[in-house]
Amino acid sequence: MNINAAPVWVIAEQIKGVIPPVCFELLGKATELGKELDVPAEVVLLGEVSGDKAEQLFRAGADVLYQVKFPGFDKFQTEISSKIISDLAEEIKPQIILIGSTFLGRELAPLVAARLKTGLTAHCIDLVLTGDRILEQRIPAYGGMIAITCPEKRPQIATIARGVFPAPTLEINKTGRVIQVGKSEDLSSRVKTLEIIRKEPEGVPLEEAQIVVAGGAGAGSLEGWKQIEDLAQTLNAALGSTRPAVDKGWIELETMIGQSGKMVHPNLYIGVGLSGEQQHMVGIAGAKIMVAINNDPKSPVFEQVDFGIIEDCRDFIPLLIKKLKDYLKN
Repeated sequence: MNINAAPVWVIAEQIKGVIPPVCFELLGKATELGKELDVPAEVVLLGEVSGDKAEQLFRAGADVLYQVKFPGFDKFQTEISSKIISDLAEEIKPQIILIGSTFLGRELAPLVAARLKTGLTAHCIDLVLTGDRILEQRIPAYGGMIAITCPEKRPQIATIARGVFPAPTLEINKTGRVIQVGKSEDLSSRVKTLEIIRKEPEGVPLEEAQIVVAGGAGAGSLEGWKQIEDLAQTLNAALGSTRPAVDKGWIELETMIGQSGKMVHPNLYIGVGLSGEQQHMVGIAGAKIMVAINNDPKSPVFEQVDFGIIEDCRDFIPLLIKKLKDYLKN
C-alpha cells in the first residue's frame, strides 16, 4: 500500500457516541476501493467516541482515524463541520470521499463539495472503478441505471444509504493511527444547532424488518392508507412507503424506501398500490420474496416481483386482513 498516495475517505458521524451502521458499510467499500487503488482507507469522525468504538473502525478497515473536535460539538454543527472537513481535505487531498445518506450526511455533503469546488453524486447504489481509476458512481434514472463520473475535479464525492453495501468482515487484530483534528477556539457559524429532537420509530426498524409492507399512491386516500397500515400491523411488519405517499402527507419521510430513502432486506416484501418505479425498486433488491398488489395488469411492478395480485388494493386488503386474522386464530 502506498501510504503517501491520495487516500479514500469515509466521513463518519456519531450520535451520543454511537456510530451508525452505514459508516461501517461505507468503510468496507472504501477499503475495497483502497486496495484496488493501492491507497489507504481513512475515516474522518465527527466528534469523540470511546476507545472501543474507535477500535471497531480500525477492525472494519480504517488505516487512519481523524477525530474532529471543537468547542460545543455535543450538537452537530453543519457549517463548522464542513469547514473543518474541507480544510483537512485540502491538506490531505483524498481522491474519494464517501458520506452516508443520513439526515446529517445529506446536509453536510453538498457543503463540503461546494467548499472544495468539486462534484457530488447523491444516493448512489453502486461504486466501481473504471480502467482509468476514476470512480463510476451509479444511480437509477430514466427507467434504468446511469453512471456519473468526475474525471477532472478531486475529490470525487458520493453519498450512499444504509444497506447498499454489506457490513465488512472485522479484522480482529487490525489497528491504526488516531490523529486529532479541530480548533481550540470557538468557530463562528451563521447557523447554530440549538437542540436535536429525535422521535424513536415505532415497531421494528425498516432496515432490520423480516416482513415489510410498502404502500403507494394506489391507496387513493388517507382511508385507503389506513388499510395498508392495518395490513402491516396484522403481519407484525414494518411499514414503508413510496414518494407519492409521503408527498400526499399520509406518512412520514423516514418511511420512504428507495434510491433517496431506505434500503431493506426482508424475507417478505409486499408492495401495495405502487407502480414499481426504479427509484423505489432499488430499495428492495435484497428482499427474498416479493409480492405486489395492483389493479393495473400492465403495471411494471409485476415484471419485478415473484407474485402479483391484480386487484384494487382498497377492495382486496380488507379481505386479506380478515383471512389472515382467521388463520392466526387457528
